Amino acid sequence: MNTTRTKSASKTPARKPNAPPAVHYRVEALNLHAHLFGVTLTVAAPAAQQVLRLPVWIPGSYLVREFAKNLQNLRCQQGKKALAAQQTDKATWVVDCAPGQPLVVQYEVYAFDNSVRTAWLDATRGFFNGTSLCLLVAGQYNQPHALELVATDSIAHWSVVTGASAQKVNKQGFGTYVCADYDTLVDCPFEMGPFWSGNFVACGIPHRFVVAGAPPSFDGDKLLADTQAICETEIRFWHGDTIKNNSTVRKSGEGQGPIPFKEYVFMLNAVSDGYGGLEHRNSTALICKRADLPRVPRTTLAPTTHKQPEGYTTLLGLISHEYFHTWNVKRLRPAELATYDYTQENYTELLWFFEGFTSYYDDLLLRRAALIDNAVYLNLIAKTINGVAQAPGRKVQSVAQASFDAWIKYYRQDENTANATISYYTKGSLVALCLDLTLRTEGMTTLDAVMRALWARCQGGPMSEQDLLAVLAQLGGRSFAPDIARWVHGTADLPVDALLERHGVQIHHEPNQVAQQLGLRVRETGGLFIQQVLRGGVAEKAGFASGDEWISVQPVGSDAHGAWRLQSLDDFTLCAGNAKVVNAIVSRDKRLQSLTLTLPKASQAVRLTVKDVALVDAWLVPKTAVTLPK
Repeated sequence: MNTTRTKSASKTPARKPNAPPAVHYRVEALNLHAHLFGVTLTVAAPAAQQVLRLPVWIPGSYLVREFAKNLQNLRCQQGKKALAAQQTDKATWVVDCAPGQPLVVQYEVYAFDNSVRTAWLDATRGFFNGTSLCLLVAGQYNQPHALELVATDSIAHWSVVTGASAQKVNKQGFGTYVCADYDTLVDCPFEMGPFWSGNFVACGIPHRFVVAGAPPSFDGDKLLADTQAICETEIRFWHGDTIKNNSTVRKSGEGQGPIPFKEYVFMLNAVSDGYGGLEHRNSTALICKRADLPRVPRTTLAPTTHKQPEGYTTLLGLISHEYFHTWNVKRLRPAELATYDYTQENYTELLWFFEGFTSYYDDLLLRRAALIDNAVYLNLIAKTINGVAQAPGRKVQSVAQASFDAWIKYYRQDENTANATISYYTKGSLVALCLDLTLRTEGMTTLDAVMRALWARCQGGPMSEQDLLAVLAQLGGRSFAPDIARWVHGTADLPVDALLERHGVQIHHEPNQVAQQLGLRVRETGGLFIQQVLRGGVAEKAGFASGDEWISVQPVGSDAHGAWRLQSLDDFTLCAGNAKVVNAIVSRDKRLQSLTLTLPKASQAVRLTVKDVALVDAWLVPKTAVTLPK
């Protein structure tokens, strides 16, 4: 059985004007406390042997997540006749159907994953992606799909938001939505509940922002204003300096066509502890710490100088990242993902470009939107540089390999991840940095122009590495194949320091944190526990292992002081003093072991500051960048 979907997979007859959609889903909140959605799928014209499948992954999150594990009580019928559904693999069912009669399939989906990738339902909130709830109807992928969201009594007071096109809905958003095909349907998540909601217009495009779980201190006006600045900056990045009636003009003559969406929805779930986002064609699902939301000035309980949480900049970076994906991965995308196969892994070596370059621009465009200053931006770059430098896996795995292996490595991290892999997000962003600064140094072009030229060359569609190389050669005046070979397909360190210095940045080297100097990553909850032991570090040489509880330390040669109990690495620096060698007692499988730890010379981390304001501003806030009112 061929499970790979191609553009020619659908051979169903053309739909008659005003005919009901070929595939219809009726979704209801079946049981809030049991976290169950009820789904009724109606196929107007099923095949004789109708194949139904539930996706095993969701585009944008490269891991087989086995959504079918949450599907239960599947039942099929035509008219009053019950039909048997033969399960042929973990996520596929085949139903023998009579010709000319609609097929009705009913099932339940357990929804208790409070992430952006799957589905959630309880007494306070509902959320779902179509990949978790909507069975694929084989042979009818490209037919119109309708989803009817029912306002059952338990949630009738809730509101609904989605990027899907409404056909007939009430003022709260319950009702029927219609999508052109299955891909469009599952690219439109639904958010339900008594959420906060706000609106703004960016470059003529209506935007809506909803927040679930916001505390009383939440400053919605601040979030809307800052998000509007991000959206306008990014629309102008892609579509020109002058935008009128959704058409664009770029002063350099690089017109990039109309904005590729008519409206956009941000859905943010504020929780006690969480972070992440998942991009869609005209919406995004986000999750953040409640404490990172912007706050209104405090007027009671001893008011203090108003200052936003440190995590708010991180939240703005997340918003910028996911919005940039609207162009870079949802439309301009790897050629291997031109058509999704929802039944298995979809491999590409280009995540370093689509995630890494997006990671480069997410904070850079915050700077250009005047939401952060040069100092904050350079601190964010320094954090990325240090993170890559502190991962021994950068010498083992290229960033192209990391992209291909995302399915088994990036999304399945363990105690050896830092030693064997490198993040295509962080190193990919440094590849973008090096490419941008190299282009600027040579004076031919910028990465901004390359991105826009790629959009034009690929018509906002599938691209390959060869497309990037062709545009670089065209605009950069030479072949960049050797650079890409070294930086992307090799494991040598990137020339970050030299390029930054040429653009007015001062490089400072300072002592690393204690954990990094020891070659450890730890958890300090209820004791001091070893999570990762970094390759080549002194902790590995001493014999530390993941899972150890580090109980005590005793400086060698200072018996008068004896051994000291540890609860954190701060205790270690206090108790080790200036000793060059210490005895470390660890508990492994409830057996005590004594390890001899020789302390190293201090390793260095990078800190960046502005040395030449004019050079830095020419890079970070070029004259063509838009300046938005505050």
